[in-house]
Amino acid sequence: MPSSLKHGPVIGVTLDAEEPGGYSSSPWYALRQNYCGSLAEHGAVPLALPHLVDAVDRYLDLCDGVAVTGGGFDVDPALWGAGSVHETVKTKPVRTQFEWALVKGAVARNKPVLGICGGEQLLAVVLGGTLVQHIPAEIDNALDHSPERKIHDPAGWTAAHEVEVTPGTLLARITGAARFGVNSSHHQAVKAAGPALIVSGVAPDGVVEAIEHPGQRFCLGVQWHPEYLRSEADRAILAAFVAACAG
Repeated sequence: MPSSLKHGPVIGVTLDAEEPGGYSSSPWYALRQNYCGSLAEHGAVPLALPHLVDAVDRYLDLCDGVAVTGGGFDVDPALWGAGSVHETVKTKPVRTQFEWALVKGAVARNKPVLGICGGEQLLAVVLGGTLVQHIPAEIDNALDHSPERKIHDPAGWTAAHEVEVTPGTLLARITGAARFGVNSSHHQAVKAAGPALIVSGVAPDGVVEAIEHPGQRFCLGVQWHPEYLRSEADRAILAAFVAACAG
């Protein structure tokens, strides 16, 4: 067994949930392997977390940090007080209830949190922020933020767009870059960061791509998918997160 798996930090990784059909005739959990694989590659021991709200405190006892993953669903707009719901919005209430409790608990304990794609959006709402429900409907002249092939085709991948990094932020310190290219697969985004959060990265069209909590040891949300490890910035983010969990 590699020494990293004997001594590396344990990082809780949230699962997606699907209704019966496809893989199973009963409800089932789902997670792309690279969420866990990329963390393990950087020395962590990933631990998948079923959606048991009553187990959140025990999960946080076991885990040195938490990674909140993305998925094909949205945070319920009612949770940030939206007066209407765009027709594209798809919610998974049980998953969101669990991840909400998990993120609140991790922040209360000052445990490292990394929110990825929908995980960034959840982090923002938990900490008092709001979301753009559908980018094409709310942002004029927006880039295409959901070109799936640019994520899932390693041989032909090119960055969907760049992210401009806010100087002096955790993201800037981690990556050492003023801007870098990222993949992209989302139709929502952070609209207003919560009062405890700051915006640390934006796309050329102004869409928020990264947020962070400067009062926490490590609390970062990114709108793209660094678990694909397509750039040095992606690797730096995962390495810094694992190091914070180990610290």
